[in-house]
Amino acid sequence: MSAHAQHARPDTGIDPQRVRSLLLRERALYEQNNPRSRKLAAHAAEHLMFGVPLHWMNDWGTPFPLQVAHAQGAQLTDLDGHQLVDFCLGDTGAMFGHSPAPVTSALQRQAAQGLTTMLASEDGAAVGRLLAAHFGLPQWQFAMTATDANRFVLRWLRAATGRKVLLVFNGCYHGTVDDVFVDLIDGQAVQRPSLLGQVHELLGTTRVVEFNDLAALEAALAPGDVACVLAEPVMTNIGMVMPEPGFWAEAQQIIRRHGALLVMDETHTLSSGPGGYARAHGIEADAVVVGKALGGGMPCAAYGFSAAVAERAQAAKLAAPPGHSGIGTTLTANLLAMAAMRATLEQLLTPEVFAPMHARAARLADGLRGVIARHGLPWCVTQVGARTEFQFCPVPPRNGTEAGAAMDAELEHALHLYLLNRGVLITPFHNMMLICPDTTDADVARLIEAMDSALQDLTSA
Repeated sequence: MSAHAQHARPDTGIDPQRVRSLLLRERALYEQNNPRSRKLAAHAAEHLMFGVPLHWMNDWGTPFPLQVAHAQGAQLTDLDGHQLVDFCLGDTGAMFGHSPAPVTSALQRQAAQGLTTMLASEDGAAVGRLLAAHFGLPQWQFAMTATDANRFVLRWLRAATGRKVLLVFNGCYHGTVDDVFVDLIDGQAVQRPSLLGQVHELLGTTRVVEFNDLAALEAALAPGDVACVLAEPVMTNIGMVMPEPGFWAEAQQIIRRHGALLVMDETHTLSSGPGGYARAHGIEADAVVVGKALGGGMPCAAYGFSAAVAERAQAAKLAAPPGHSGIGTTLTANLLAMAAMRATLEQLLTPEVFAPMHARAARLADGLRGVIARHGLPWCVTQVGARTEFQFCPVPPRNGTEAGAAMDAELEHALHLYLLNRGVLITPFHNMMLICPDTTDADVARLIEAMDSALQDLTSA
């Protein structure tokens, strides 16, 4: 989830008044069809700020929060009994489906044998070995979330290099790590104004450049004070931005030439396969972060280092004064999380599981391209493994500024609500759809048909 600077409305090929009319109609239909969700939302508001456990849950564009009753596989049932085909999948946390059987069984076994002890276990050793095999880095540590993992990696690498500066790409998302909330506005670095309670000024220790801009990357690294470049191999949260051919090959050389380290955040791009996007495309990172789907939906994350970086990080820890490192939390690597990760790595992060996911995602992407073309709209569709996104621009954006300029919140809300009212759930904040092992061809066809119907309503004379 992310929020970015306001911009002029893009030319989506659709009359904004028709969008508003559709949105009003769909909001009324949602209110009519979901009385139990409305009642529970009102009751929850008595004791939950904003009426939800996390304020982001209000960002779906619904008149009141949808209340879930249960979820299984690719299906979600709301409190009013509607069965929804879920292409959001907890914004990637449930990428292997809701309550995948291997993880559920592992959790049930472990729950009877201890939940958390703050001690090492057999599963811990196994998960470390499996992570090394999947991602190609030999040394690993754990966290409760990818946000924490990114935060911990920054501490380790600043300590290991003796450098303070972080470099990120404009429009990036790496959880709620303070350091990353710096944007480029008209070419100038700006600390994001929406941050609540922000005390520390970020511009002195965070540098930001556009994705796919090798010259800007070179210039930003030239002072020799950057500890690491933190990046997704494909930008995913401002809409998808693909690396241009040769970008990462050249970027790696630039980063190493200036003595900085490369961190790949694979939390979303794990959709690419069992070793993530970087492993599949020959990107040799110094560190990798994985979260969300790594535990099949259980809160957990992991980060790995190359042997050389791990040696430097451990040396920094041994040389530091006694006391808290600022890294770790008490429940990190608890027994439940380790059991979930082991089951996911052994039984779900496999080529056999990913192959049909990728095939159905390709079918979805092709189907959406056909629908968009049929209605003559200047939109594009991008696919990364099991992850598909449509964007309101004729060609895929090459950086965060272009991707942000293609976003239209009102049109997104109208389309998302239209789909929801017809039994299809996609990700809020942008237009991402994720395929899980339980997604069927019929589910994909249902989404394409509903999208076709929505665009017919928005474009017909």
